[in-house]
Amino acid sequence: MEGKVQNLKELYEKDYYLWVQENLRLLKNREFHLVDWENLLEEIEGIGRSLYIAILRQMERIMEGLYKWENFKEHPERDDWVEEISRARRELREIFEDSPSLKAIAQNKGTLQRAWKLSVRALAAWLRLPPNKALAVSYFKGKLPTEKDFPPECPYTFQQVMEYKPWV
Repeated sequence: MEGKVQNLKELYEKDYYLWVQENLRLLKNREFHLVDWENLLEEIEGIGRSLYIAILRQMERIMEGLYKWENFKEHPERDDWVEEISRARRELREIFEDSPSLKAIAQNKGTLQRAWKLSVRALAAWLRLPPNKALAVSYFKGKLPTEKDFPPECPYTFQQVMEYKPWV
């Protein structure tokens, strides 16, 4: 038995898909003593973490688009921002349909703030791109902005993230 468990642990490093299939087979057959519990538990934890990161990234995309729309009105890509916001909202709704408990986590002020922080990083990087430098300099008193040049607190509520349409 010890050899089978060790082989399964080695399989985790060599052939992940086969490792998944073998653990699934063992669980279905109720051969719990042979399951690679250490790696399986890490993988389950990783799934939860990846879902949380997925909602953060979608909220980041939405907030970044909203901020751009509200603050850089003469930029030629404004219609693209609307599409990006709409796509991110659809993806968020799909995540919430599959995992409703994540909606409560997304509504949490800490999650909103974390997503805003990611948005600020993205906005500062976007404004440093060559086509946007002139825009950045005109809006930020002759200099390229840093993360400190944006509001420190998230300016959007969860409802605004999901529904606000400043273009209407």
